[in-house]
Amino acid sequence: MNTAARNPHRGFTLIELLTALLILSLLALMSFRGLGAVLDAREHVRLESDKWRRVASFFARFERDAQLAAPRPVRTALGSLPAWRGQEGLAHEPRLEFSRFAAEDGADRPRRLAYRLNGEQEIELLLWPGLDLAPDVLPARYPVLTGVTKFDLRYLNADLAWVAMWPASPRDPPIPRAVQLSIVLVSGEEIVRVFALRS
Repeated sequence: MNTAARNPHRGFTLIELLTALLILSLLALMSFRGLGAVLDAREHVRLESDKWRRVASFFARFERDAQLAAPRPVRTALGSLPAWRGQEGLAHEPRLEFSRFAAEDGADRPRRLAYRLNGEQEIELLLWPGLDLAPDVLPARYPVLTGVTKFDLRYLNADLAWVAMWPASPRDPPIPRAVQLSIVLVSGEEIVRVFALRS
């Protein structure tokens, strides 16, 4: 009599168990790789979202400051500075310095401020305590955007021509008609924005 026919509760053979374990291992490996790819993609999306949120915040801050630009020169210990001063190609010096009115909400007061690209690939905001600059008063420095390799500004004059410095000529008004801001991020993206000013 056949033994297999007598025992209806026959188990798996060793070959069948090894085959099932191999298939389960392959499925687990594929699931792990798929989960890893999903987690990597999620982290990449989070980093990209954070980067663009910081860029948008910087542009909003710059636009707000530029809209409050005041056509008022400032007095310093060495003389007078123009209301809006844009310089070109000076390493670690402010690329743009201007006077700003107080915000309408009363959260700030009139003051002098500047933007520059420092040696750590950060755009810094420099804030003086007021408009007129007392001798030996240094501005407070705040990084407003990190990961920047290039920071350029151009100014629209009364003849609707873009110039690299302001004031470019003695007949220029205290504030340009518009400012073009161009930055290049360490990741390679170039962003250019134009802001109309109340000159």
